[in-house]
Formats: sequence, structure tokens, C-alpha cells
Amino acid sequence: MRTKIVAGNWKMNLDVDASKQLAKDISVDIQNLETNNTRIIIAPTATNLYPVSHQVGMDTRIELAAQNMHQAKNGAFTGEISAEMIRSVGVTNVILGHSERRAYFGEHNDTLAEKVTTALQNKMEVIFCFGEHLKQRQKKLHFSTVLSQINEGLFHLNKEDWKHIILAYEPVWAIGTGETATPEQAQEMHEYIRTIISGKYDKETAQNVSILYGGSVKPSNAKEIFSQADVDGGLIGGAALNSTDFVALVKAIQ
Repeated sequence: MRTKIVAGNWKMNLDVDASKQLAKDISVDIQNLETNNTRIIIAPTATNLYPVSHQVGMDTRIELAAQNMHQAKNGAFTGEISAEMIRSVGVTNVILGHSERRAYFGEHNDTLAEKVTTALQNKMEVIFCFGEHLKQRQKKLHFSTVLSQINEGLFHLNKEDWKHIILAYEPVWAIGTGETATPEQAQEMHEYIRTIISGKYDKETAQNVSILYGGSVKPSNAKEIFSQADVDGGLIGGAALNSTDFVALVKAIQ
């Protein structure tokens, strides 16, 4: 049975105190929720991972993820953070390939493939992001774009590695724009993703991987999106910065 996941990407927002407060608010707001079947992951900025991990403390319902990671073990890579550094603060999840990393920092599929390999070698779980831009969808290239991103970024892995992979489909045209793919569009793409994974590996691998939808998910549309057969949760941006909204998304997936 696939795991349901609500993951909050806090991006470059919130200082230490605000991050600790938001983590505390989420912990309090889920106190009376039955969350055994849903993983809750939050991704503060790198400087706040350690203090937030202490704020969350013994609340095992909340996991932390890094927003990015360098593929090298160490070296002269000013400003970068290694898998070993992330693990040293007790974090074993990492988001890789987010559309903003691809667009603003020139991350390509070959680089991301290296990052994925490094993360898995360091016993980390990867939330791997991918998705098409508006022009690619308008030209009906959305399927081939996603196929290329998954093929070049993940298909070097063996079947066992996929136990440590979470997929996050993010139609770039629906991030921060207020636009959202319809539930039917999300389901169509998620179903397609399982088809290509099944073709590369087998049906079991395809059916067991959790695929999240990321693209302006909010309390008003979450229930309908999360109810689709192949949508296993969301990678949440703006709504993750408000505890009430974020917890509403957790409730929507129950």
C-alpha cells in the first residue's frame, strides 16, 4: 500500500524564530489528528534545519527534509551543503530537482542523477521533482518532457533504490501563479508516470512509489486533487507557511 504524504517546502522564507514557531504550531494543530497513515514532512531552509529539529523534538509525526544538496562528499563548493552535513543534524530526506532549482540555478538531469545517487549512498530518501512549463504543455510536449526528466534523472537506479524515492509532479505553469491543473489533468499525468515506471521496471515498483502533486494546492482544492487514484499527496509551497492551511491539507488527505 502506497504511503500518503503531505510535504511542505518552506523555500527561502522564515528566520530561525519564525521557523521554530511554525513547526511548533503544526505540532500542536495535528495533536488530535489520526495521522498514522500519512507522512508529514516540512522543509525549512538549511540554516533552520537544526533548530527546527529540536523544536519538533519527540513529535515523530513530523519529519524534516532539506531543500537541496550537493552531489560531492566535500570540497571547494562555496555555499553548498553535502549529504553528510544534512545527516549530521538528523535529517534524512532531501528535495531534489525542484523547478526553481532547475530554472534559476541551471540544474540539469545529469547533475540531478548524480545528486540522487549520492543521496541514496548516504541512506537518504529523495523527493524528486519534475514537470513541464506552459509552452511545453501548449505544444503537447508535457508527456515527453516528464519522460525525459524521469528517464535521465532516475532510470539509472535499480529496483531496490525505488523504495527510497518519492516523486513530485509539479506543472511549472501552476506554481505560484494561482493556476492549478485540474484533478483530471493531475490524475492523467500521475497515471502516465506509473506507466513509464512499470515499463522500465515492473508494475509492483510503479504501484508502490508515492507520487505527489505540487502546484498551488490549497485547502479549497486539496480534497478533490488528493482523491484521484494515483495522487498520493502534495508538495506544498505557499500554503505550507501557514499552520492552519497546512494542517487543513493533512486533514484533506485522510
